[in-house]
Amino acid sequence: MIYDQHLTSVPWSDYELLDSGDSMKLERFGDVIVARPETQALWEKQRPELWDGAHAEFAFHEKKGEWIMKKSVPESWPLSWGNARFLARLTSFKHTGVFPEQAPNWQWAAERISKLEKPNVLNLFGYTGIASVVAAQVGAFVTHVDASKQSLDWAHENARLSGVSENSIRWVLDDALAFVKREARRGTKYESIILDPPAFGRGAKGEVWKIEEDFSALLGSLKEILSDKPGSFFLVNGYAAGYAPRSFAQAIESTFGEVQGESGELFIQESSSNRVVPAGIYVRFTR
Repeated sequence: MIYDQHLTSVPWSDYELLDSGDSMKLERFGDVIVARPETQALWEKQRPELWDGAHAEFAFHEKKGEWIMKKSVPESWPLSWGNARFLARLTSFKHTGVFPEQAPNWQWAAERISKLEKPNVLNLFGYTGIASVVAAQVGAFVTHVDASKQSLDWAHENARLSGVSENSIRWVLDDALAFVKREARRGTKYESIILDPPAFGRGAKGEVWKIEEDFSALLGSLKEILSDKPGSFFLVNGYAAGYAPRSFAQAIESTFGEVQGESGELFIQESSSNRVVPAGIYVRFTR
């Protein structure tokens, strides 16, 4: 049975959600403060005096988004969470390469991986690889898959910055579904599978990914490669998929059968109040 359980990310030394409202959020990544659009923030700003301190603001003009620089911002700058170190950057699609709502899942995964003996971990749609770094640091051998060379290079930078051995992570530039199907044919098994599929994307060779068409097939192939060993786990996130947590949970139950786990929304809590910003969904279960 997959039970409902929401997860809330709280501030840490290198990250805090300072304020939100008027369809915007104000965040501190290390020493850099950024203002970004947030469609969920339907409420009023609580600390309007803080917004003038932003180094950069992402704004849309004629349907095209861009960063408006108000103060000097490095091309990239280092942050940390626990023992993991990683680089933040202002990207052209408003993200920074860091998704702080995932902190509870990083902690959950690290605790379970550390109890397994040299597990094989698959991080699919791995993006900038913070989950890969966290897994490698607690003893896993990680296969990190992404269809973007730029994202793969960024993740590799984060691993080097964290002091992760080159022998601890295998970097794969490939279409996620094509890779998993090959692994299933090979009979490969993973003790841990982590994925964050987009709503739409393209593979390394131009393959088209549409979550409404391909998610079920991906789950079917992932079932074949997830180990039956006790303690093995499966974790899927949906940052921009547009679905409710229960939709993901029931898709997983229909593929994997009876499992014990949790699903719900991911929230980020403001540093000076109990308000939260919804930031995606997740489903996870353990063998």
